[in-house]
Amino acid sequence: MTPTTYHLLGRTGLRVSRLALGTMTFGTKNGWGCDRATSRSMFDAYLASGGNFIDSADIYTQGTAEAWLGEFMAETGTRDRVVLATKYSFNHQNPQGNPNAAGNGRKNLMRSIDASLTRLKTDYVDLYYLHAWDGITPAEEVLRSMDQLVRTGKIRHWALSDVPAWYAAQITTLAQCHGLEVPCAVQLEYSLVQRGIEYEFPAMCQELGLGLVAWSPLGGGLLSGKYRPNVDAQAQEAGRIKSTAAVATPALNKLTPRNWEIVAALESVAQALGQPMARVAINWLAGRPALSSVMLGATRLEQLEDGLCALDFELPRELRDRLDQVGALPSLFPYNFLGAVQPRLHGGASVSARPPHLDQLPATRSGGWR
Repeated sequence: MTPTTYHLLGRTGLRVSRLALGTMTFGTKNGWGCDRATSRSMFDAYLASGGNFIDSADIYTQGTAEAWLGEFMAETGTRDRVVLATKYSFNHQNPQGNPNAAGNGRKNLMRSIDASLTRLKTDYVDLYYLHAWDGITPAEEVLRSMDQLVRTGKIRHWALSDVPAWYAAQITTLAQCHGLEVPCAVQLEYSLVQRGIEYEFPAMCQELGLGLVAWSPLGGGLLSGKYRPNVDAQAQEAGRIKSTAAVATPALNKLTPRNWEIVAALESVAQALGQPMARVAINWLAGRPALSSVMLGATRLEQLEDGLCALDFELPRELRDRLDQVGALPSLFPYNFLGAVQPRLHGGASVSARPPHLDQLPATRSGGWR
């Protein structure tokens, strides 16, 4: 299994594995997920494979995920080995009429980190995410609050999840200008069937030095191979995607004609490689520009073990191109316009940001600096 190679997350010294373990399925309080024994078996298998990057959130299974994860680390003595990530923003306690028990503000942040540390049975987390942008809290308040948590030792690094690209760029630039702790990563939904982030985020991450972490690499299960077109949604195999398919919100509906075309192409590529569809989908995603880690979630041990083998083979260029093209985003303004006028912006000369050989440096420096 591949997760035994590590890399730095963004512009930090934090070493993380290319495949991360998501714990949103640890617990059954949401009506789906897995029991404690299964969760523990996946925790053990992930660490045994060499993985070290484990992701949770205060809202996952109403706090059960964090509590179990804290117990697993304590029982195995692996807290120092684990790069522990968790999140805040959503209303966990659900008190009616208390808007300060949710959102991105300092009051909720301070309450949330203390509660998470208690459940996780630790005095610090390695990576603390703003879970989702609330649209109103000033970026300066979030930034200074996260900087304070780093200075007090409750968190080692901080990051953003599910935010607009302009907001991530704004808060990163403010941090750099004021000498405050800079966010080191963004975590976003990304898969063959969800590629909207490609317009802005990969380029932003590369320019600002942010790691890019992908959640839902299988499109909520659509790319696992268990869903097929021309089958009524109610007859599809049980899973989380089944419960969201009937929701009117387009963002939640993965069972669309476009996505069935992507599923068909993925199945063809998987058959050509002799690999399961899920592994191919994860392998493709791990090779995308700026991608740091892919979040693996599962409800059964065999699902996780299958995902952990996703980087054990090479996806040939021609097959990768086939997958790139089937789900490619339409060219929109200003990107199509800017691409067309580039020659005129350089006087007809060939100009690049850096000499080509600098882009060919090895990803690791174990052999010394060049």
